[in-house]
Amino acid sequence: MSRKKILLYNPKAVFFDMPLALLSIGSMLDPNHYEVIIIDARVCKDPLKIIEQHNHDAILFGVTALTGNPLRDALDTTRFVKKNYPHLITIWGGWHPSLFPKQTLKDEPSIDITVQGQGELTFRELVFNIESKADLAHVAGITYRNQQNEIIQNEKRPLADINQFTRINYDLINVEEYFRLKGRRQLDYISSTGCFFRCSFCADPFVYKRKWTGIDPVTMVQDLEYWYHRLKFTDINFQDETFFTYRNRIKELAVGLINKGIDSTWAGTMRADQGARMSEEDFDLCKKSGLRRVLIGVESGSQNMLNWLQKDIKLEDVLLCARRCVERDIAVIFPFIVGFPNETDQSVQASLEMAKVLNSMHPDFTTPIFYFKPYPGSKITEEVLQAGYQLPENLEAWTKFDYIGSSGPWVNNKKYQLIELFKFYNKLGWSRKRTLLFPLQKMARWRINRSNYRWPVEKFLAEVFIPSKKLS
Repeated sequence: MSRKKILLYNPKAVFFDMPLALLSIGSMLDPNHYEVIIIDARVCKDPLKIIEQHNHDAILFGVTALTGNPLRDALDTTRFVKKNYPHLITIWGGWHPSLFPKQTLKDEPSIDITVQGQGELTFRELVFNIESKADLAHVAGITYRNQQNEIIQNEKRPLADINQFTRINYDLINVEEYFRLKGRRQLDYISSTGCFFRCSFCADPFVYKRKWTGIDPVTMVQDLEYWYHRLKFTDINFQDETFFTYRNRIKELAVGLINKGIDSTWAGTMRADQGARMSEEDFDLCKKSGLRRVLIGVESGSQNMLNWLQKDIKLEDVLLCARRCVERDIAVIFPFIVGFPNETDQSVQASLEMAKVLNSMHPDFTTPIFYFKPYPGSKITEEVLQAGYQLPENLEAWTKFDYIGSSGPWVNNKKYQLIELFKFYNKLGWSRKRTLLFPLQKMARWRINRSNYRWPVEKFLAEVFIPSKKLS
C-alpha cells in the first residue's frame, strides 16, 4: 500500500538552524503509513517545484509560522498551494498562530487550521482525523473552520511530557546541507519545551503557562550517541529556552557524553541564577564533556530594571557566571535589551557599562544589544496596549513587523544614535579578527572606556573599506 505524503514547509529566513519544529511533528507519524517531506525554503532552490512534484499523493500542507518577516513567504506559499492544489488541507503552527489562532484564520482564507502551543500530539491526532475525514471538534489545541465556515477554537491542550514523544528522525532532512551552510558539523537538538519563569517581556509564560518538560538524560545520551555515530557531528547546539533548568540533569548528561565517548563540543542556554547555583565542579564537568559556549540573557545592567522585568536574577549572578566561564575558557553570549517603556537614560547607561565590563573579561564574550519591541503575549505588551500602543491589525501587517532590528517609540533619535555607536565600537574594540580594521581597535576601546563617540570617523572608514562587514 502506498504511503500518504505529508508536506511540511519551513519559510525563508536568514538563519540555517535545522527545522526542529517540523522534524519533531514529522517524526511522530508512522513511517510505514506516511511519507514526511520537509521542504525548507532556506536551503532548497525551488520549493514550489518540490510541492508540485509531491502534491498528488499528499493530504496536507503544514507550515511553521514565526511572527515577522518569515510570515511573508509563509503566506505567499500557502496561497500558492491553496490556489493550485485545493485538495490539500493547509495547517499553520508555530509562534504566530499560537498567539493569534483566530485572527490568522479570519485574515487568510487559504489557511484551514491553526495549531496552538506544543504541536506533536496535536499534529498526529490531526493527521489521523484528516485522513479518516473525522470531526475535528475533539482535537485539542487547534482552531479551524467548520462546514458553516465558522471559526471554532477547541479547548487548549496541556503541555505533555516530552518523553512520550518519538525522538527526532534527522533522516527526514539532508543533514549534510545544513552542515555545509553552517560551516561546521553542528547538530541542532531540542531537549525540552517551555519555561518556568515569568519574564514580563517574553511570550513564553503566555504560551506554556510557566510549565516545562524535558527529555531525561539517559534517553538523551542514547539518542545523541546514535546520531553521533550516524552523522559524525562535531558540535551540538541545544536549542532549549532554558537548557540548564535542572542541575542534576545537566550533570548526568555531561557524564553520559564522556562515558559514551561522544567527542563533540556543545552549547546551550543558561539563566544567570542557574549558573550561580552550579558548583565549580559542575562547571569543570561540563567543560570536560565539551561545553564551549553558553547564552546568558542579561537584558539590563540595572537591577531595578531587572526587577521590573521580573527577570528574577541578580547582576552578581551574571558576573559570577562570567568569572567561572573565564576560568574555563567557555565563550558566552550576553544579550541585552534596551528601549523599554519608561526606561531611564540611567538604566540604558547601566546596560552599556555592564556590556563593557563583560566584553573586557574574555575575547570570546559578546554582548549583542537589541531593542524592545512589544511582542504579542508578553505582560509588557498588554500594558502598552492599554496605554494606546497599536500592534499590527492583520496578517499582512504582521509580515512587516520587525522585532529584532528596529526600535520602538520609546527610543528617541539621540538615544538610538548613542546605542548604535556603542554597538559599533564595542564590537570593533573587542573583536578577535585581525582584519584591516585592527589599527582602529585601540581607538575603539579608548572611545568605549570614555564613552566618547563624537566624530565617529572609524565607523565611516570601516563602512567604506569593508562595507560587507557590518559591525553595528
